[in-house]
Amino acid sequence: MDNLTVAPGPGIPSGLTIPASELRERFARSSGPGGQGVNTTDSKVQLAVDLAELSVLTDTQRGRSIRNLGPRLDGTVLTVSVSTQRSQVRNRTEARQRLAELLRDALAPPPPRRRRTRPTRASERRRKASKMRRSELKANRRRPRL
Repeated sequence: MDNLTVAPGPGIPSGLTIPASELRERFARSSGPGGQGVNTTDSKVQLAVDLAELSVLTDTQRGRSIRNLGPRLDGTVLTVSVSTQRSQVRNRTEARQRLAELLRDALAPPPPRRRRTRPTRASERRRKASKMRRSELKANRRRPRL
């Protein structure tokens, strides 16, 4: 198994290279496509990495990734399961791509806070006109008075 390379992005300007020794790869029988070979080959791939033990992350990156990936984690272990392809080799490649993409997105810093601004006069006029049209529509649904 080769090292996993995460492409450069926000939060990781030079990218990351996760050593193969820190990745755990397991194989299982896939329930997906495969015809007669589905019962004989272990084509499903489960690729896992423990974010708390990952040596290439700084403390800031580790905290950010655990916080952003919280619902996907089992403790501090991030697992990706792939069984979309019939071939184990293709599933391994796709699992590595998905894991790298997840880590790249999780390591991105939060966007800057939005500065509040006042609505423009035109936007307020449009909003009030819309409310007036809606009010008239509802008023026209009522029964006429005698």
